[in-house]
Amino acid sequence: MARPARSRRDLEAGIERDFGRNLSYGDYLDLGRVLSAQHPRAVPPRHDEMLFIVQHQTSELWLKLMLHELTSARALIAADDLQPALKRLARVKHIQHTLTEQWSVLATLTPSEYAQFRSFLATGSGFQSWQYRAVEFSLGNKNASLLPVFAHDQAVHARLDALLHEPSLYDEVLRWLARRGHPVPREVLERDVTTPYDSHEGVVDVLRTVYADPSAHWLEYEVAEDLVDVEDNFQVWRFRHLKTVERIIGSKKGTGGSSGVPFLRRALDLTFFPELYDVRARIQDVEPPGYHGGAADE
Repeated sequence: MARPARSRRDLEAGIERDFGRNLSYGDYLDLGRVLSAQHPRAVPPRHDEMLFIVQHQTSELWLKLMLHELTSARALIAADDLQPALKRLARVKHIQHTLTEQWSVLATLTPSEYAQFRSFLATGSGFQSWQYRAVEFSLGNKNASLLPVFAHDQAVHARLDALLHEPSLYDEVLRWLARRGHPVPREVLERDVTTPYDSHEGVVDVLRTVYADPSAHWLEYEVAEDLVDVEDNFQVWRFRHLKTVERIIGSKKGTGGSSGVPFLRRALDLTFFPELYDVRARIQDVEPPGYHGGAADE
C-alpha cells in the first residue's frame, strides 16, 4: 500500500471552503483594515520603517486589551467579586510580559537604520499614546497636566478626563479592604482621586497586619502580591523601554519634545502602590529557635 506523501496534507472533507456567504477568519478579525493600516512615510521608502510601525501598532492593541482587563478588574473589586478580578489581573501580567518582550524586536533597529526615517515622525511620539495614559490613570498615576496633550481629540480627551475623576484600581482595593473590616483611614477612602496617590502610614499598618499573618488574611495577601507583580512588571517594561531608546538614539531628544532618555529614566521613580513597598521594611524576621538576641556563642 502506498504511503501518503509526507510533504502534503490533504484537506479534510468537512473543512469550510465557501466564504461567499459564511463568515471567514479574515472578516471576523477585520484583517482588511488591520493589515492595511501600516503607512510608511519615508521618502524614499526605508525597509525598517515597517518594523517601527508594526511594533507600535501591536503595542497599542495589547494596551487596549490591558485597559479592558483593568477596567473589568476594578469594577469586580468594587462589587466584592474578587476571584474573577484576580483572573483579570493574571491576564494583565501575561500581557505585560508580552509587551516587555516586544522591545527585543525593536532593539534590532540600529541607529543608522532609524536615522533614515526618524524625521518623518515629525512631532509624533509614544508619549502621546492615550491608551498608555489610560492604563497609568487606571492604576493610579493621575496627572491632570497631561490632558491638554489630547485636546485635539475630543473623544479621547473625554475618556481620559473621566478616568482622571474615577477611582483607580488601588483606590478600589483600599475600599475593599475597608469593607473587609480593616481600619483604612477615612481620609484615604475619601481622598481626591484626581491626584496622584501618596503613601499613608495608616495603610502601611493595615498591610503590616496582613503580611504578619498571611494565613489569616489570605485573600488580602493574594491581592497585595498580585498588585506588586503588576507594578514590578510595569517597571521592567519601563526599563526595557528606556534601554531600547538609549540603544537606538542615545542622548538625542525625543521626537515629541522630551529630553528622551533622561525623561524616561525619571519614570522609574514613579510608583502606583507605595505602601506595598513601604510595608516590606516593617515585616519582622522570624527568630530561629533558641535565639536570644545576641551572638550564637554568647
